[in-house]
Order: sequence, then structure tokens, then C-alpha cells
Amino acid sequence: MKLLKIFFTLIFLTVLLSSCSKKEKISVLQEQDLESQMIELYNEAYNEFLDGDTIYAAKKFNEAELIFPQSEWAPIAALMTAYVYYSDDYYPDAIYELERFLKIYPNHKDVSYAHFLLGMCYYENIIDEKRDLRPLLRSKKEFKFVIDNYPTTEFAIDAKFKIDLINDRLAGKEMFIARHYLKSKKWIPAINRFKYVLENYGTTVYVQEALHRLVETNYLIGLETEAEKYAALLGYNYQSSDWYKASYKILNQDYDFSIKKFERTKSKDKKSLFKRFVGKFRTIFE
Repeated sequence: MKLLKIFFTLIFLTVLLSSCSKKEKISVLQEQDLESQMIELYNEAYNEFLDGDTIYAAKKFNEAELIFPQSEWAPIAALMTAYVYYSDDYYPDAIYELERFLKIYPNHKDVSYAHFLLGMCYYENIIDEKRDLRPLLRSKKEFKFVIDNYPTTEFAIDAKFKIDLINDRLAGKEMFIARHYLKSKKWIPAINRFKYVLENYGTTVYVQEALHRLVETNYLIGLETEAEKYAALLGYNYQSSDWYKASYKILNQDYDFSIKKFERTKSKDKKSLFKRFVGKFRTIFE
């Protein structure tokens, strides 16, 4: 009886192991089949993107991610969905997809890119910073996150540059308000705004003008010592500038001087951003 029990036990174990082996083979085959379907759908989406059908491509990338969430390409498809929307200026859609990506894949290796692209979406979606600063401030927050958490990435370098541009625009908003106060002869609010620019945006293009305006405003209200202090600071740092020349003439009773305005420009470099990140996903077959 013992031998029979042992025999049947061995047969049972053999069948069980054989069954497990078959199941494993079937499972591997199924996984390979699913992966091939994912590849096919992904490449279909990519080709549609290259053909210029942004909406259809985004839907296909999104479909690829949702149908095959177990694939290693699912998070990449999610990022591609966001980028495709971004590339055609569908910023709200791109923002939605990026925020969803960050919730679902918080530990993905390309999180730094997602934050940078999110910052770009807010930055390029700025309509009028004089009325609504929220997109500007949100973009600055995302760029700062990249710098603080991923300082060695290539996106951190670009994020620093973008923050400089954002600070210029924020300083420009403060200067716009300060000039309005100056024209309205609201001296103290004007002085406070100009000081705020110096204290918070000391590396922007508006520093020289802010110093000059403090010379001008303090002189107009009789605070000549204060005016001379800011003129000395302006002369020490920017002696060859037109703003210093203007301040010098104010303090020498010659107040008729022409100042040229500084203009800022913004450029988009979406192709560069695409090449640096998305380009490596052009084909899954490589």
C-alpha cells in the first residue's frame, strides 16, 4: 500500500508540475501577444502623430495605455498622450494627462520630464500676466521642483533658464504697477513696489530701472539723501547704463532725459523638447 501511495503521489506531482509548466508557457505566450498588440497600437498612434492628426494620435496613445496597463510602455504612452496635446497647444488636455501620469506613475524614471513639460504647459498658456499670474506662478513651481529634485538632469538646466524668464515677467508686472503709482503721484506705494523688485527680482532686467525710479521718486518728494543712496548703488553697478545717466541728470537738476525701454521676447522650442525625450520612443522595434 505504501508503494502505491508513493506511486500515485509521484504521478500527481508529475501531472501537477506538467500542468504548471503548460500554464507558464501559455502565460508567457499571452504576455508576448499582449506586448505585440501594445507595440502595434503604439506605433499606429505615433505614425498618426507624424502625419499631423494630433487628436487621433492622442486618443490612440491613451488607448494603448489603458488597454495594456501592465506593459512597460504604458507610462510612455501616457507621456506621449500629454506631449501630443502640448505640441498642438491643447494645454488644458496636456495638463490633465500629465497630472494623471504623476498620480499613476509617481516613481517612473521620467517623472522629471513630466514635471518639466507640465511647467512648459503653464508657461506657454499665459495669456496676460498683468491680469492673471496663476499660470506663471504654477509654471515657476514646476520648474523649481525639477531643479530641487532632479538637479543633475538636462531638464534642470532649462528649468533654471525658464525661471529667469518668469522672474523677468513677474518683475515686469510689479514695474507696471509701480509706474502707474508714480504717474498717479502715489509716491509711497510706488517706492514700495520698486523696492520689492530689487528685493525679490534682483537678477532681472528691471533692476536698473527700479533703482532709477527710486532715485526719481525720492527726489520728487524731497528725500534727496535716499535718492543719492540709490543713485550711488546704480552708479556702482551700472555706471555705463542709460538709467544711471538719467539718475545723474535728476540729481544735477537736469530732468529731461530720454530712456529707452527694454523689451522681452519669448520663444517656443517644441521641436528641441521633442527630440530630447520623445524621439527615443519613435519606434519600439529598436
